[in-house]
Amino acid sequence: MKFPKDFIWGSATSAYQVEGGVENSDWSIDFSTCQSCDHYNRYEEDFTLLEELNQNAYRFSLEWSRIEPQKSCINELEIEHYRKVLQSLKSRNIKTMVTLHHFTTPYWIKWSDPSAVFYFSRFAKVVFKEYADLVDYWVVINEPLVYASQSYYKGIWTPQKKSLFSFLKVVNNQISACRKVYQDFHCLKQDVQVGIAKNNVFFEPYKSLLDKFSASMARYFWNDYFLNKVKNHLDFIGLNYYFHSKIKFPFSVQNENRIVSDIGWEIYPQGIYHVLKELKKYNLPIFITENGLADEKDRHRKEFIENHLYWVGKAIKQGVDVRGYFHWSLMDNFEWEKGFKPRFGLVEIDYRTLERRIRSSAYYYAKVCGSNQL
Repeated sequence: MKFPKDFIWGSATSAYQVEGGVENSDWSIDFSTCQSCDHYNRYEEDFTLLEELNQNAYRFSLEWSRIEPQKSCINELEIEHYRKVLQSLKSRNIKTMVTLHHFTTPYWIKWSDPSAVFYFSRFAKVVFKEYADLVDYWVVINEPLVYASQSYYKGIWTPQKKSLFSFLKVVNNQISACRKVYQDFHCLKQDVQVGIAKNNVFFEPYKSLLDKFSASMARYFWNDYFLNKVKNHLDFIGLNYYFHSKIKFPFSVQNENRIVSDIGWEIYPQGIYHVLKELKKYNLPIFITENGLADEKDRHRKEFIENHLYWVGKAIKQGVDVRGYFHWSLMDNFEWEKGFKPRFGLVEIDYRTLERRIRSSAYYYAKVCGSNQL
């Protein structure tokens, strides 16, 4: 199975999860990554690994709380740091996909506040003016509904609120922010590429007609609602695919879970095909911006990559405009409320010594990247 000629191959990280030493984030109040992977200081070493693994693209995030640690106070040293990161990637002919919001914000702002759209879009304009010539693709927000539900509805993530009203306010602010950033960026540069990374789930009914109704409702509210609101303010759609949910009325999940990751997430490669087919209706280019699993012993990752890419290839053959694939993640990292135990990396991190070790599955993925085919 061959992929399109200009298909891009890469992996993804987020700043808070791999950099270490983030002090002014809202997450730093309740969770600390300490040194983490020290990607902040070792990015050159890690980009050499990208080259060794035949990857020609890298998706990462800018840590807003580093760049604007206090309201209206831009840290020029951090601006220069991320410039060096981007220049290093460009010098290696690695395409850059930069995420502006990947779950963390400076401690002085909350997404439920009316001012969030103003401050976020202002931050976005600052970094755009600095890096426009170094970034190939901009991702405005990563998994907006995941962030809103985990932080403001379920209360699992900081600021640990449990309020439907706050959840809805956050979602509406995120929608406004996506539209505003898209408009601002296109005013500043006509040919810019702006999108979002949306976590979509393959929902299917368990058995009955009522189950079918529940699955369709879940599909609309989780997969379609946000995209429908911002579809005219996107140049591409980023798809983060992890989950398949077999829905039993009203909204219980009845998966068979024949094969699961280390943290109990079902491995269901065929689902990525169905989700991609659903996204075709938006008539926009699609990038797989995240797809991976926690697999410390590296027992399933090779087959996981192979099977998911088979179904991605099948979707492409049926007319879905998929332009690239980013595996999650380049390296083991801090997995939010789960801490450092889950191991998502193509590269294993020894957290005591910070030694990097390439897993065997990463060499399989490198062959795919190098040959542009399965």
